[in-house]
Amino acid sequence: MDDTTASDFQLARLAGAIAEPARARMLNCLMDGHARTATELATVAEVAASTASAHLARLKEERLVEVLVQGKHRYFRLASDDVAAALESLMVVAGAPRPTTAVFQPNTPSRLRSARTCYDHMAGTAGVALHDRLHAQGWLSGLASGSYELTPDGAIALESLGVEVDAVRRSRRRFACACLDWSERRPHLGGALGAAWLQLSLRRGWVRQELDGRALTLTPKAQREMPELFA
Repeated sequence: MDDTTASDFQLARLAGAIAEPARARMLNCLMDGHARTATELATVAEVAASTASAHLARLKEERLVEVLVQGKHRYFRLASDDVAAALESLMVVAGAPRPTTAVFQPNTPSRLRSARTCYDHMAGTAGVALHDRLHAQGWLSGLASGSYELTPDGAIALESLGVEVDAVRRSRRRFACACLDWSERRPHLGGALGAAWLQLSLRRGWVRQELDGRALTLTPKAQREMPELFA
């Protein structure tokens, strides 16, 4: 099989994977950037759980979706930005509007959804926003892989704020990584760096933690002193 024939064959396989209505609904649902469980996608696709598993296996085989394992849970999301761009283009060609029935609606209590601890680092809407802003500031690299490293600018910035970067590196755990947020279904910052950032935020009075729970509160001081990260 020459290269042209192989490309034609692969294109046909991808088209077949997308063309099945239940799988198309699953892919459309994942276009909002959130990860979802097989049960949630089965509901969206209006199929039984066993049928959904078979569909998701096909989508994973064709590298249209990838699996994220978080504790005992398994979540599915689009495999790459290229997949999202291809689906978006197909929607344009098809003249189809973005679906509105599959918008992600978390059932997490609003107090916990806003900001909370996830083991020893920050989670919730605030944690996800912080994760995105650290990358947008150019302080973290490795967004595609989910295994992060500080950029030179990021190391200087965090050191200036009070994070002992060398000490964080010496800890016997992963330095920095994406941790899938169970309410937002998008990553927040985990690992030793995530823990160090939460402790810094508590010391600097940027967040307050409830004495008897996981909820965190962002303070006006955070928005005043670090608007590029907490606004």
